[in-house]
Amino acid sequence: MEACGSSHYWARTFINLGLKVKLIPAQHLKPFVANQKNDSNDALAICEAAFRPGIFFVPIKSVEQQDIKSLRCVRSRLIKNRTVTSNQIRSLAGEYGITFPVGRLKLKPSLFYVLEDATNSLTFVLRPLFKRLYDDMSLMDQNIDAIDNEIKSLCQLHPRYKALLSIPGFGSIVAASFMSKVGTGEQFKNGRQLSAWCGLVPTQFSSGEKIRLGSITKNGYSELRVLFIYYDLNYK
Repeated sequence: MEACGSSHYWARTFINLGLKVKLIPAQHLKPFVANQKNDSNDALAICEAAFRPGIFFVPIKSVEQQDIKSLRCVRSRLIKNRTVTSNQIRSLAGEYGITFPVGRLKLKPSLFYVLEDATNSLTFVLRPLFKRLYDDMSLMDQNIDAIDNEIKSLCQLHPRYKALLSIPGFGSIVAASFMSKVGTGEQFKNGRQLSAWCGLVPTQFSSGEKIRLGSITKNGYSELRVLFIYYDLNYK
């Protein structure tokens, strides 16, 4: 089957019926789709791709992995929305000659001080608007903290989670992301294959005896790669 929306649910359902299921990454199917896209051409492309060498099948996620992934997806959206709200507050306030210190943690107390200051240039229209944005940020902070606690509680039920936390610098979010996306890791022969899947190996432009290595490929799962890079920079 093609790894797409609801494919993990159907894979678990078919396994319970006694079938053997393999999920093929969608990017490996596109080269085999001939002519126009329809169900018959898609089915033929799946059959051809399944027998190609070097295909890494997608591990079928358990219900527990899906739970952690769902929490992470909502957490990522909340963080993006919080960043958008912070940038909007800064840009709108700048039009009234009000600036805030750099950093999200300094923004909220500074905004609270600005709202309490009756002598600044904020109008009667902007003051309640900024108050709503302040409340939105506070609510998003509370929801993110609640999801972090839920992720930590769920991951503690898995023995592999404790093993990942033993790695110096690994926290609950990095460990949870790794568990929900990689699973057991048995689909990789060694650590280099995992690194290549995450897009952390250099691009290669080689011909004959000339080997040229460039920047990282940035293939695979971008969120996990960003977490690994952030962890590596902070741990150093």
